[in-house]
Amino acid sequence: MEKIGIIGAGSWGTTLANLLSEKGFLVDLWVFEHELFKIIQDKSENTYYLPGISLSNNLNPYTSLEDVCKDKKVLILVTPSHVLREVLQKASPYIKDDVSLVIASKGIEYGSFLPLNLVIKEVLSNMTYDLFCLSGPSFAGEVSRKIPTAVALSGEDEGKTKEIQKIFSTPYFRIYTNKDLLGVALGGALKNIIAIAVGVSDGLGLGFSTRAALITRGLREITRLGVRLGAEVSTFSGLAGLGDLVLTCTSDLSRNRTVGKRLAEGVSLEEIQSGMKMIAEGIICTKSAYFLAKKHNIDMPVTEKVYQILYENLKPEQAAWELMGRELKEE
Repeated sequence: MEKIGIIGAGSWGTTLANLLSEKGFLVDLWVFEHELFKIIQDKSENTYYLPGISLSNNLNPYTSLEDVCKDKKVLILVTPSHVLREVLQKASPYIKDDVSLVIASKGIEYGSFLPLNLVIKEVLSNMTYDLFCLSGPSFAGEVSRKIPTAVALSGEDEGKTKEIQKIFSTPYFRIYTNKDLLGVALGGALKNIIAIAVGVSDGLGLGFSTRAALITRGLREITRLGVRLGAEVSTFSGLAGLGDLVLTCTSDLSRNRTVGKRLAEGVSLEEIQSGMKMIAEGIICTKSAYFLAKKHNIDMPVTEKVYQILYENLKPEQAAWELMGRELKEE
């Protein structure tokens, strides 16, 4: 049976590792934390990030990137976006040419302002490989409990994309293919910003009408930026766009929405981050999207207000009324 490597043992990385292991693949999982490595090895459970889920015997944890990467035809990248470049640089000597690389992380790298597919292309510029992006409305805890979920898989080679589609597909995890790799990557990243805005709104008790307005107008500015960067407009009405946006903006399981709610309650960003085990990618992505919008002269008012709340101490109540008080215009 084919061996698959997964880099990143957070909730989503562990969920995908277990899903593939239960299908019969031999999966090697790179675990950053040595203590967590021992726990997974001894208890067959990721008590840090996916408690209560028993892991398959086909899943083998490692702390060595070499062990996870060497001789693999399929590698799945599930690190936080802000460490992807560093981890991939360390892993690159052990990655073989012609590997299938699947990005399952979501974010835009701050500083370079590159979506993660372009970060990979920079780091692995001297290699040949096939690149894919897996994204869409999916919570790790639900997928790990086999709750029906549908996501998008994008790749530049249609035939090879269908091969990866078959690898991931199960009766409860349905994969749709999409040719727009950039759009799928951007949709999964940018929706987290809007989820923070919705969390702020919900925390202020502004109601469902406000939430609907933020989701709808948020989708408009996500699409506006994505198309300017080269993505297809239709992608943002699909699973990796609207689908993921609705899930992240409406569920209490959403880390980014929770960040927004706590900001509305008056908790500082530093305190929020210090109390979180897992990364809320929208915090970093907001900075990247804000400066990308400035660079390309794109109007992104919701993103701008989230940025000002996070980094310029704008009061959430004031941000809401400033959005409502903008110049009247066509939809």
